[in-house]
Amino acid sequence: MRKPRHSRISLVVTAAVFLAVLTMPACLQTNKETKEVTPAAQTATPTIHEVYVIFEGPWAFAPDPKDPNSVIAMAPKTTNHRDLFVQSSDKALVPGVYDLSVPARTAPAAGTIHPNILRAKIDAKNVQHVLDDKLVRYAIRLPKPEAYVPGLYFRSRAGSTYPPDASTEKNYVTSVSLKYTVSTLNGFSVAGSPDSGTFNPLLLQVDTPNIEFAIDPTWDANPANNVCHVHERETFHSLTKLLNLTLYLDFPSDAGTCHDKDPQNPRPAKAEIDRRSPLAGGFRQHLLAAIYFFGTQGGGCKAPIIVSSD
Repeated sequence: MRKPRHSRISLVVTAAVFLAVLTMPACLQTNKETKEVTPAAQTATPTIHEVYVIFEGPWAFAPDPKDPNSVIAMAPKTTNHRDLFVQSSDKALVPGVYDLSVPARTAPAAGTIHPNILRAKIDAKNVQHVLDDKLVRYAIRLPKPEAYVPGLYFRSRAGSTYPPDASTEKNYVTSVSLKYTVSTLNGFSVAGSPDSGTFNPLLLQVDTPNIEFAIDPTWDANPANNVCHVHERETFHSLTKLLNLTLYLDFPSDAGTCHDKDPQNPRPAKAEIDRRSPLAGGFRQHLLAAIYFFGTQGGGCKAPIIVSSD
């Protein structure tokens, strides 16, 4: 009488074992898929930052003659400009050669140049001369950027003949940013050798995406200066002289008499200037008078930035 009961139990056990064997591969497959998907879902997106190193003032840029992966920013030291100022750190720099260090980058150094930036061939030997010529210039070595990004524009003419031809007229870039895409905002610093005194390396705390190198005029822009753009003509002349470039600047809105006392003019007029002319008494006297009678107002230099042609 026990045999039928025993047979039924055996059949139940056999069926349960068979069912377990059938379901086991599906469970193993599910676990395998879960283990493969979970790590991918937890992968964090890399952090990137776009940082813009802004240059304001009479600047020119050219490849470093000793390092193709670097560029040199150059500006003259003149009496009508203040010292170079690193605005992200409230630090003034005296003439010298400095280096800006940039943290690890995540984009290629294409060096793309906007078409409204003034281009001119700056020979490597002239760049080296600027680096060697102490007390009269600022020079900053930077990694080659991804791009030269325009900041401000102003309409003018620039060419190799004086006065520049009307065909050269354009909204030239007067303030430029060098773009860098980096993985962290830590690691920006300035080191270098001033022409006089000492300089301790400066660690830059970058809380915003901008680092600014500015050379401001010793006086603010004013309405009377716009008559002949006196400051811009003097500034551009100082920059091209530093770089040994035959290049001139003019403004379409200026009167023809503005050329008579223009320091860029290789053939200035010998006749006495009419005392009613805005240039009577020379450029500097005109500026001082303008400041006295018209007061001052904010505004930067409207001379073009120069980037060397390849």
